[in-house]
Amino acid sequence: MEARLLRVLCMCSALAVALPARPPSVTIGALFTFDSVIGSSAATAIRLAVDDINRDATLLRGTNLSVLLQDTKCSGFVGTIQALELMEKQVVAVVGPQSSGIAHVISHVVSQLRVPLVSFAATDPALTSAQYPFFVRAAHDDAFQMAAVADIVAHFGWREVTAVYVDTDYGRGGVDALGDALEAARARITYKAAFPPGADRAALGDLLVRANMMESRVFVVHAGPDSGLDIFALAHTLNMMDSGYVWIATEWLAAAIDSSSSPSWRAITMGRIQGVLTLRQYTPDSDAKRSLETRFSAASRQSSSINVYGLFAYDAVWMAARAIDQFLGDGGNISFSVDPSIRDANGSALRLSSLRVLDQGEQLLRKVILANFTGVTGQVRFDGRTLVNPAYEVLNVGGTGVRRVGYWSNHTRLSVSAPSWTDGGGRAPNRTQQQQLYSVIWPGDTTAPPRGWVFPNNGRPLRIGVPYRTTYKQFVSKDSGPDGASGYCIDVFKAAVALLPYPVPVSFVLFGDGVKNPSYGELVQRVADGSMDAAVGDISIVTNRTRVVDFTQPYVESGLVIVSPVKATSSNEWAFLKPFTPGMWAVTGAFFLFVGAVVWILEHRFNPEFRGSPRKQMVTIFWFSFSTMFFAHSEEHREHPWAFRPHHLALRCPHHQLQLHRQPHLHPDSAAAVHGHPGPGQPPLQQRPHRLPGGLLRPQLHDGRARRAGVAPPRALHRRVRRQPAARPRQRRRGGHRRRAALRRALPLHQLPVQDGGAGVHQERMGIRESSAFQRDSPLAVDLSTAILTLSENGDLQRIHDKWLSPGTCSSQSTDVGADRLNLSSFWGLFLISGVACFVALLIYFARILCQFCEYHDGGRGGSDEGGGVFPDPERSLRRPARLSSLRDLMSFVDMKEAEVKRAIRSRSGERRLDRSMGGSSISEGPSLSRPSSITSPV
Repeated sequence: MEARLLRVLCMCSALAVALPARPPSVTIGALFTFDSVIGSSAATAIRLAVDDINRDATLLRGTNLSVLLQDTKCSGFVGTIQALELMEKQVVAVVGPQSSGIAHVISHVVSQLRVPLVSFAATDPALTSAQYPFFVRAAHDDAFQMAAVADIVAHFGWREVTAVYVDTDYGRGGVDALGDALEAARARITYKAAFPPGADRAALGDLLVRANMMESRVFVVHAGPDSGLDIFALAHTLNMMDSGYVWIATEWLAAAIDSSSSPSWRAITMGRIQGVLTLRQYTPDSDAKRSLETRFSAASRQSSSINVYGLFAYDAVWMAARAIDQFLGDGGNISFSVDPSIRDANGSALRLSSLRVLDQGEQLLRKVILANFTGVTGQVRFDGRTLVNPAYEVLNVGGTGVRRVGYWSNHTRLSVSAPSWTDGGGRAPNRTQQQQLYSVIWPGDTTAPPRGWVFPNNGRPLRIGVPYRTTYKQFVSKDSGPDGASGYCIDVFKAAVALLPYPVPVSFVLFGDGVKNPSYGELVQRVADGSMDAAVGDISIVTNRTRVVDFTQPYVESGLVIVSPVKATSSNEWAFLKPFTPGMWAVTGAFFLFVGAVVWILEHRFNPEFRGSPRKQMVTIFWFSFSTMFFAHSEEHREHPWAFRPHHLALRCPHHQLQLHRQPHLHPDSAAAVHGHPGPGQPPLQQRPHRLPGGLLRPQLHDGRARRAGVAPPRALHRRVRRQPAARPRQRRRGGHRRRAALRRALPLHQLPVQDGGAGVHQERMGIRESSAFQRDSPLAVDLSTAILTLSENGDLQRIHDKWLSPGTCSSQSTDVGADRLNLSSFWGLFLISGVACFVALLIYFARILCQFCEYHDGGRGGSDEGGGVFPDPERSLRRPARLSSLRDLMSFVDMKEAEVKRAIRSRSGERRLDRSMGGSSISEGPSLSRPSSITSPV
């Protein structure tokens, strides 16, 4: 037994010799401004943290922790000197500083000396850069705070923000983060009011006056407590804390309110900041937090309360102490060495050579980053180099204190429920969850959310671009009046502006040369680029434009229609006569008979179907003419280039009459709808769904992502449009032209497209819906849309329409059927071409007949001594005159078949050659002198 005890004692002695002994004391440093709101709270919290650590027997066993406090006096230069003096005392870690600007400078010093720098208040997001490897932030950076501000701005629908900030690393870094967060929320910073550190009240007053001249009434103040409170005091003096203004202060204001418990201070200061929203880093309630708050109040010399920065300073000291304890527990030994690159220059009194490098600095830094404990601020753990679980309280100043109206966390965004991290944090932000806050009391003691903007009071009127049109001048055109422009669109815009609750001075600027219509796409781009504040005219809402500008409520009815058989017309046995006028039918019938006669003449000698008795041949002529109207022939007669095929025109006589159907609501059973401003008897625009039939103009129509709310092509309507028989072409090659022609006939005169080659003319007249264009996220576009809806409700929009635009209806809605009939004037050219073709064909035919007849006649004369003509009949020659006999012979010759004529000509030519070879004998006898049987007895 004694031997065993001896062996155990020996092993313990050996282990004690192997592990280095813990140092009796370890020193850390602290850098901050003592007399500041943040520094005064941090000083007490750091002292309390050191006392609590030294009393904890489980931490730093046998090692005493001490802290050296250095005052930076809110100066980067002084802070750097104080940091160097602190490094001379061989501290193993530094808590602080509170200033981001000083942190940027000191981070280079600690990186060179390898001393971890744990800051509790330097919130500039740029400090997380790899440029500062020994900088550790024990609080949440401003990127999260500005994301919370952006969510508040988006929650209330504001789009423009004025940033008032101190022009330091802290201010610039926070505003840059705010700009990025607002851009993600489809808002922006329209004016940056930066002031230098230490600016006097006069400079701050001038700054606020300039900011007040801008249109935004949402101010975000990102500054220090001292300068920030001066800004609110001046804003109160300038009446900028009245109703209509929105003030959002970052967490500096909550820290100032929490730190001061003086009744006089609260009575004066709180009265100047009524209705202000501010943020405070969220720290969950716990026994440790309440105990610290109690001990802080007892230890504070000014009887003030601890603010959130004091809580993070307390946890920062514990973070450094735990890292030192783990480092020593792993057998680490703290030692310093000389850096050869650091030495004093000749005659220098800076004593740089006294600075030492912490040899185990990198190991100690890893222990700091691996911290994982529950402090007074909640869970202390890092994800990379960023503290997990960022969360903020949204506070509303009212009375002599603040009230919580909600929370913001990286997961839940805005919520009325306190954040909870049951999974230890690290979850991705949930931006799809509906954000909510309790009601806010705004400046001016009102609960209605302010509009957030007014028309800028800088004396410059809005530059409104107006297209200088050369056609459709009733919409917008140049005018000699004081406005310089007039038309339907101008009157609607002016009437809408008159309904706004604030004055809007405008100046109309003509866009175009007046020679040809301007490019609407270029005009919209001018608005997007900022060259013009807005554009007023019949500007179509199409996809590529909605990406760069915002449109108001449409006030011009577009030319897009759908032709469909929505109403069956009365039909009878004579309905097939409707496509043509009576005169057109008479001329067409006569021309068909004429063409039939021509075809009979041309085909009579060749086609046996065109021969026979006179009655049969007359029936053939009429049957051919009649059948040409309705169907193609099965006979294999030859096609002629002049052939008139009017049966193609039967497509103009559908079973149902095509009409332009207009209805206020897009019912699923209806396949045609036209939206625009309401006509007589139609409901106002806001009661009608803003939907457009996108199947016809799909390339120009924007879908559900459109910036015009509700402009979406219903898919069911697409399918129904494709099934409409009246709109489908029967011939693939000509169907498109036929459909466009039908659409154009259905449009009023002022909506027909003009094919003049000008850029944008056809597009504007055949666009979807037309309105005015404003710059992206312009609040004026929203107010004008509301005003246009008011004009629609009270009937002023219809009265302006009737003033400038003809109230006539579409031809397809008229009861006059004759307006759509085809008359002779539409086809006289076709009749002329066909008649000339028939005449030329007959001329060529008869010229050929005469040539054959002369050849046939000369052949008969050459073989007869009696001059009996072509058919030698002496008796007939004595009874009839020679002219009458020749005409009858010609008619008989024409009636001969082509084959018989050619055979007879060849026979006579052979006989003449035989006679000449026999020496010119007298008139031959035989069948050649007699009349052919085919002539004496016509078929």
